[in-house]
Amino acid sequence: MINLGLLIIRLVVGVLFIGHGAQKLFGKFGGYGLKGTGGWFESIGMKPGVTMALFAGLAELIGGILFAVGFLTPLAALMIAGTMIMAIVKVHAPNGLWATSNGYEYNLTIVAVAIGVALIGPGKYALDIFFF
Repeated sequence: MINLGLLIIRLVVGVLFIGHGAQKLFGKFGGYGLKGTGGWFESIGMKPGVTMALFAGLAELIGGILFAVGFLTPLAALMIAGTMIMAIVKVHAPNGLWATSNGYEYNLTIVAVAIGVALIGPGKYALDIFFF
């Protein structure tokens, strides 16, 4: 049952991060694409905005794919956790913990899940078992 639980966690988190990356990179799922996201990044002091949006979008998209399929899971977890830590530092920390105040509660939860899976391992329903 642990392996099935890890698969569910990896799939849900991974697919959601694929979506977040597609928002930033391609403007899918209500996102603003590189130009729009880059402009917002510039407005919060992340310069050059389009380049930072590209890096964030790639980290989310590639990290999400790797996490979902359980390949290079520690790297995938680091990519996901890294984007969430940046979101905490640059956007949510001044608002406190709770999501009801646009705080970092959600982001911190994702960091814990990603790092937790990296430490436990992706389970037997993962590509990592064939390579490592």
